[in-house]
Amino acid sequence: MKQIKIEQEFRDQIVQDQLTVGIFTATWCPDCKRLDMFIDEITAEHPDKQWFKIDRDEFPEISEEQNVMGTPSLLVFKNGEKLAHLHSANAKTADSVREFLNNL
Repeated sequence: MKQIKIEQEFRDQIVQDQLTVGIFTATWCPDCKRLDMFIDEITAEHPDKQWFKIDRDEFPEISEEQNVMGTPSLLVFKNGEKLAHLHSANAKTADSVREFLNNL
């Protein structure tokens, strides 16, 4: 999974002509560590999507622009438009993440 290092990488990811899922995380976040335990399995189940991770603390302007209030949060983009947002409170289990992705 691509780790965003500069803002332009984020901008390039979200304008793709396919569903792109961005996972907003933070190094100090215990729920993000829990997500890391199952996210690889979920990304393998969705090879039709592009995936990237972005540290919300490294990119506070992007996080604010995208209304990311907590971590982990999953945002889905296509052609530069945000189509869906799984807020941190609902992104804690594999089942909730799967349900979110299957309803896209």
